[in-house]
Amino acid sequence: MIRVLLADDQMLVREAFAMLVSSAPDMTVVGHAATGHEAVERARSARADVIVMDIRMPGLDGIEATRLIAADEDLAGVRILVLTTYDTDDHVISALRAGASGFLVKDCRPAELLDAVRTVAAGEALLSPGPTARLIARVLRLPEGPPPGAPAPTSLAALSERERQVLTLVARGLNNTEAAEALGLSPLTTKTHVSRIMGKLGARDRAQLVIAAYESGLVAPGGRGGTQL
Repeated sequence: MIRVLLADDQMLVREAFAMLVSSAPDMTVVGHAATGHEAVERARSARADVIVMDIRMPGLDGIEATRLIAADEDLAGVRILVLTTYDTDDHVISALRAGASGFLVKDCRPAELLDAVRTVAAGEALLSPGPTARLIARVLRLPEGPPPGAPAPTSLAALSERERQVLTLVARGLNNTEAAEALGLSPLTTKTHVSRIMGKLGARDRAQLVIAAYESGLVAPGGRGGTQL
């Protein structure tokens, strides 16, 4: 059962999301938060698997709340899905910097939201291949650098050639099944490779793997990257 915490300053929105999440047989709502501060407090008390986080909230906004939660070692297993009305690049970049695992706009279909919760709960990054390269390229050009906790480029030296191939495909937005087909591997073997890569790089989820691949030059924005498949 996926434990979900809902953080949004609008009560009607929270209630609507709660009804939707509760309708899924594999999810349960474990708390609500109307501000960023409440989201941080509830994250520590509710022990949610996924937090659906609004960006614009009074006091502490969703980006800063995400940053605090992602930096808390006691909440290392919590995944954050940023859900907002505003789908600008700056918000996506800020969400990634803060440690979010996914980004979705509020006009998505109900089924898309539920699928997104399942995706980030499974440790996947909710980043489509097209926007990923453009967004990561912008992140790398900004003076603040990559998101907190993203592995350093030199750490890729610990990866085997096969692991570098798998990481390249992950960075391009492929899931485990798609990467397995591209490399002629089984999905289970590919999943094992991804887990080992995350362990070697100290990455908390696939979003950080994407950042690491671009930041290291393994994959070039708009290009095929440094690894030949």
